Amino acid sequence: MPRVLLIEDDPAVQKGVTLALRRRGHELEVAASGETGLLTLERFRPDLVLLDLMLPGISGLEVCRRIRETRQLPIIILSARGDDIDLVVGLEAGADDYIVKPASGEVIEARMKAVLRRVVPQDPAADPPRAGQNAYAGPVTPERHGDLSLDRSALLVSKNGQEVPLAPSELKLLLFLAAAPGQVFSRQLLLEQVWEHSFYGDARLVDACVMRLRGKVEDDPRHPVYIQTVRGFGYRFGPVPS
Repeated sequence: MPRVLLIEDDPAVQKGVTLALRRRGHELEVAASGETGLLTLERFRPDLVLLDLMLPGISGLEVCRRIRETRQLPIIILSARGDDIDLVVGLEAGADDYIVKPASGEVIEARMKAVLRRVVPQDPAADPPRAGQNAYAGPVTPERHGDLSLDRSALLVSKNGQEVPLAPSELKLLLFLAAAPGQVFSRQLLLEQVWEHSFYGDARLVDACVMRLRGKVEDDPRHPVYIQTVRGFGYRFGPVPS
């Protein structure tokens, strides 16, 4: 089972999440501050981080930024309903998803499974995908899109020969869009396919991820070539494979 680091200072939330996840077989460590969380990250080496935004000492936003400087493991924000502004900043800092507190063990488990699936290759022997679906299944030979190289089997992205480190959501979004160059996908469809939100989800997840992705793969994020906006509809992958 995945190892989970919970960085949360509220004792009630700590207890509820700990009981729910350990009951489901997860190995879990708890840190009550940002500083302790970063230290525990080095020692515990989790597969996923559940991160509160409102922490004593180093804020959850700063913790998210520091994790992203060195690691691309999944980060899920634990958000209070009134934290909308901080939530957007947290997503822009590199979080993959968020959960509104209080949340049931079933919701937390489902979101964790969804984000962890973004870092696990799909089975190429599964049913053939429709355009843009099952984005990890693909040819062994890396795809070339301009100066971008996408290796679906190794889950690696390179630009001009240099590897581009991508967080799980960024990687899956890029591979999904690149599987059907030129095809326009709505934000809602991207939420369903990349984030696995089966209900009407929060488009901020998509927009924040697009912003981060453009910052890593575009020469000029203000004039994107690869992740293009189609106003009123959604996003598409620009150039066709060479």
